[in-house]
Amino acid sequence: MTGAGGKSPTVVKSDAEWRAQLSDLAYRVTRRHATERAFTHDDFPKVAGVFRCVCCGAPLFSQSAKFDSGTGWPSFFAPIEGAEVGTREDRSFFMRRTEVHCARCGAHLGHVFPDGPPPTGLRYCINGVALRFEPEAEGRTEPPGSR
Repeated sequence: MTGAGGKSPTVVKSDAEWRAQLSDLAYRVTRRHATERAFTHDDFPKVAGVFRCVCCGAPLFSQSAKFDSGTGWPSFFAPIEGAEVGTREDRSFFMRRTEVHCARCGAHLGHVFPDGPPPTGLRYCINGVALRFEPEAEGRTEPPGSR
């Protein structure tokens, strides 16, 4: 698996390390490509902030790019500029989709579809359990942890 720019993941841990770090559901989704049930992870605040990879903390999506797609999963029209978000073709379940993963650690995040709103027309449909929300600190002008 390669990430943004064709690079291999830079955060590499053993299966036992991932299991110890993550909840059972987060492990199954991010490391084994499972999908959480729709409408089970809607507890993210509606304030400015950044959605980070639950596995490695990489900044992935901004609250400002989040929208309600009605699908039951957090949806975004674009990752943060320069985010370590990678894609690959997914042919599981007799479908052809584009998988989205964290390019830093290889975590499965969800899928991207060409039916989103302007300005990109894309819908990054992401498992909520694969994300950790970090509210924006007052007066901060860059994504948290980007320094």
